[in-house]
Amino acid sequence: MKVRFYELEEIDSELLKYAVINSVYDDKLVLVRHKERKTWEIPGGRREEGEYIDKTAERELQEETGATKYKLAPICDYSVERGSSISYGRLFNCEIYDFGELGESEIVEVRLFEDLPNDLTYPDIQPFLKEEVEKRKCKI
Repeated sequence: MKVRFYELEEIDSELLKYAVINSVYDDKLVLVRHKERKTWEIPGGRREEGEYIDKTAERELQEETGATKYKLAPICDYSVERGSSISYGRLFNCEIYDFGELGESEIVEVRLFEDLPNDLTYPDIQPFLKEEVEKRKCKI
């Protein structure tokens, strides 16, 4: 598997299928747990048909974290290669200021972390995304 990063708009927007949101609250990383897993993941999800990728990020952030007040900004686009399959997404950075209740969702827990834990849902991808955020010294 190979993860690559691109400048914004370098990848055709039609190819972007995922929005992943590096989220921080009170200088801590916000991670979520899916109801069918015991592992942690960076909030994000799949783009719906006809949806702009930036709207995907907003929707997924709200659905998965319950964030009600936040500042969200795109960082870069990325690709994940698995054999002959390539998928594309956009990585966002988010400062969360306030949370509401989680609505009906596949997410059952939101937790704050100092850093990425060992028990990640996507351990071959998520550390690279977090590293890219840090490398670009992203501020919102």
